Order: sequence, then structure tokens, then C-alpha cells
Amino acid sequence: MPVPILLVTGFLGAGKTTVVNHLLAHAEGRRIAAVVNDFGAVNIDAELIAGASDGVVSLSNGCICCSLEGDLLRTLAALLRRDPRPEFIVIETSGVADPSDIVRNLMDPLIWREAPLETVLCVVDATTPAETLNDALLRSQLRAADVVALSKVDLVDAAGRAKLRDVVRAQRPAAVVVDALHGEVPAALLFPADVDRVPAPREPGPRRPSADRFETLSWTSERPVSLPRLQQAIGRLAPKLARAKGLFETVEQPGRLTVFQLAGGRATLAPGGALPAGVLRTRIVFIAEIGVLSAAEIDGIMEECIEAG
Repeated sequence: MPVPILLVTGFLGAGKTTVVNHLLAHAEGRRIAAVVNDFGAVNIDAELIAGASDGVVSLSNGCICCSLEGDLLRTLAALLRRDPRPEFIVIETSGVADPSDIVRNLMDPLIWREAPLETVLCVVDATTPAETLNDALLRSQLRAADVVALSKVDLVDAAGRAKLRDVVRAQRPAAVVVDALHGEVPAALLFPADVDRVPAPREPGPRRPSADRFETLSWTSERPVSLPRLQQAIGRLAPKLARAKGLFETVEQPGRLTVFQLAGGRATLAPGGALPAGVLRTRIVFIAEIGVLSAAEIDGIMEECIEAG
């Protein structure tokens, strides 16, 4: 029996992983296999985790989660060989990926026969300025969508949401637009009730020239950081960043990790548990447009977070 695919797209920090987390935590009896880019960001309650092996986390509710590394088609083939076989596959794309390229790969006849693409969901940060949706990459993500989920709607007033909805509908009139507070999207929009029905192949759109637009830069330290100094450093770097995330130990809370996320210009901090032995005390990844930031600039600013002595 074919296994339908749900493709989740959206720009950096839009909230794709939050949507995937919600789908896995509220599977309601569905065996879902999630293929994600950032394995560590999958935040499933500990009591749901049944075990991990071969890069796959098994959940006690019958779902599994694996990291998207290397060839997508090879990853899908491995999932389809699992016993029991998943009933649905969710693929979370990179925030800088053009979904038309992935759709084109999924149209491969061998994959289509076993795992047809059912739905493309585009997650859009509701705080995004409407004019930003004219960006070529965001347009491609929107135009591939069957469903557009507006995340972070609690941070925008009704007028702002209405304006963004109008822009989304102008870009993709055929899409269903829904609010997705805390990553919740109605399952009926994402998973077919009739699993025996095979969706029709879709046109992936014209192939766009491949051009690297973003680069990833990282900063690590063997020493804890001062939280006030780190907040100042992130404030200096934020205008140049598309996204940032990391784990670090602070001088103020020795032996404890803090989880850091920067998306849409907003930084959040959350407890991350005890610091494991033998790992770096600070690991932060910065994503910026190519040429906007240098490793030397990041090092110079971030080194100021380390207290002397």
C-alpha cells in the first residue's frame, strides 16, 4: 500500500519543527515517520521515547523520527523497508530549500509508486512583513503549497494577520490558509482519510538556477559565558543573522545548559538540562547571507562573552 508524503516547507525560523513536533506528539494512532534536518530540535516528551538506533528515534506511540542526511531518496527507501511500515511520511525541508527541487525528486517513478507526495505545507511566520513574501525563495515555497500555516499568530494583531493573508492568497490563491498556534494544523488538511487513494502527480515548476545564498558559521568555547555579555553580543549580531541556535553553559548557572534560538529577529532562552561530561560548554551556529558576516567578526564579538580569569 502506498505511503503518502507530507512535505513541510518554510523559511528559516518560520516554525516548521514546531509543526512536526505537534504532529508526532498528537499522532492519534497514525504511524508517522518524520524526516527532519535538525534532529536535536525534535522536542518529544521523554515518556514518548521508546528507544534509538541507527539514527532513528522510535516513539512509544508508533511514530519514528530520523535525520535528513545525504540522499533523500535513499532515506525514503530505508523508511519504506521498516517493519512495521509507516502509514505516513513527513519531510521537513531546510529553511533555505526551494521545494520545487524536492518535489521534482519525489516525482521519481520508483518513489512515487511507493510513497506519493500527498500534501505540501508551507509554514509562514505571521510576524513576517508582507513585502518580505516577494523574496524569490519565499515565493517558491508559497507557490508549492497546498496548505499555508501561519505561525506565531499570537504575536500579531488582527489587521496584521489579515494583510499577510491577503498577500499569501495573492501568491497562492489555491492554498488553504490556516492559523497554526503552537504548531497545531488540522490533521484533516494534512493526512488523507482514504489511504488507498493515490494522489495525482504534480508539476514541480520550472527549475531555477542553483545559487547558494546562505552560509553557516559556528562558534564554540571550552569555557562558560556571561549571560548579560552574551545577550549584548547577540544584540549586535542579530541584524545580520537569518537564524541562530545553540547550547551553552553560563557563569551564572554552572553545570547547566541553556538552549538559545534566534528566529525572526527574536531571541529565546530555555533550560537545557545538565551539562554532559566531555562536551563543549558553548556551541552556537549562526546562519547569515553569504558575505554579511565573517568568522573573524563572530569570534571577535563572541569572545567578549568569556569572563577574564
